[in-house]
Amino acid sequence: MSFDVQNLAVFELFGIEVWLTETIRNTWIVMGILLLFAVAVRITLGTYKAKPTGFQNFVELIVEAFDRFVTSTAGKRLSYLGPWFFAVFTFILIANISGLMLLRPPTADWTVTFSLALVTFILIQVMAFYYQPREKIKDLLTPWPFFLPINLLGELARPISLSFRLFGNVLGGMILITLVYSIAPIPARFGFPIVLHFAFDLIFGVLQAYIFTVLSLAFIGLAAGTSQD
Repeated sequence: MSFDVQNLAVFELFGIEVWLTETIRNTWIVMGILLLFAVAVRITLGTYKAKPTGFQNFVELIVEAFDRFVTSTAGKRLSYLGPWFFAVFTFILIANISGLMLLRPPTADWTVTFSLALVTFILIQVMAFYYQPREKIKDLLTPWPFFLPINLLGELARPISLSFRLFGNVLGGMILITLVYSIAPIPARFGFPIVLHFAFDLIFGVLQAYIFTVLSLAFIGLAAGTSQD
């Protein structure tokens, strides 16, 4: 596995040069897995049952648990953000553990993690101006109006820190595993790397997906003043 993002193909679209990179391909694979899972769940559930049993009970348990998680983190008034952040969490989770499928994790590319963090940044601003516009404007102009540029830079620090936290952890794990495969004796490559895959791809993958989601919700809840609802 290479540290660099590989370019797979180059083609023109309406006169614009488009690069098909390893990150784009692997992102499509992750999206395809999520789409197939969603279709499989829909087919399996069939018609809704008032008294859930079996698989429907399991799915409803996950949905209700995530709804409670969103409500407790961002507040009841922002509970409608649950579907979006459930999609974000599952995407990051599958992307992080895609190394187990011998793929370069899309989240090891900063453009992916920054794009996700940028959406969080937009939600922070929208929810802040929607729920408490006066407080938001006051914060931007505190302590004096000419501090506005500095305060705006402080606002931008959140998505940048979010994106680098996820990107750095995933890339760091990928680099460590790749180095072990490269320098370890051949007999050792069938034992120790499996432990690293389990730690970095699975355990840390789940942990980083959770951290990104909970921090995003906490930032939005604090900006909107709904986290104490």
